[in-house]
Amino acid sequence: MTVESSSLVEEISALLEAPTARERGPYLDLLEHTLTAGYAHALALEAERWRLERRFGEVALGLAYGEEGAAGTDELVSLARRMADAAGDLSLLRGLLVTLRDHASAVRAAA
Repeated sequence: MTVESSSLVEEISALLEAPTARERGPYLDLLEHTLTAGYAHALALEAERWRLERRFGEVALGLAYGEEGAAGTDELVSLARRMADAAGDLSLLRGLLVTLRDHASAVRAAA
């Protein structure tokens, strides 16, 4: 997990675990800001995953045509790990964002 992902996950988790603030306006603003940051980070993770997948395909094609050699195999392993990490980060983040969105809706409804 990247430092940015880790910080965002910690921030979302803290918001979900904290008691609902008495002053709903600033608390809702914080929830909305965190949701926005979370969705932006999810989009960045998606873009990174797509970039890695495209590169993976390029390297694999190079290996198939004998253009890459051992360095290509090593790069495929590295790319596969990075793709798995990005997919795991994205899955965790999406789940937390759904929970946070539901929490924000409940806070709005209680106001």
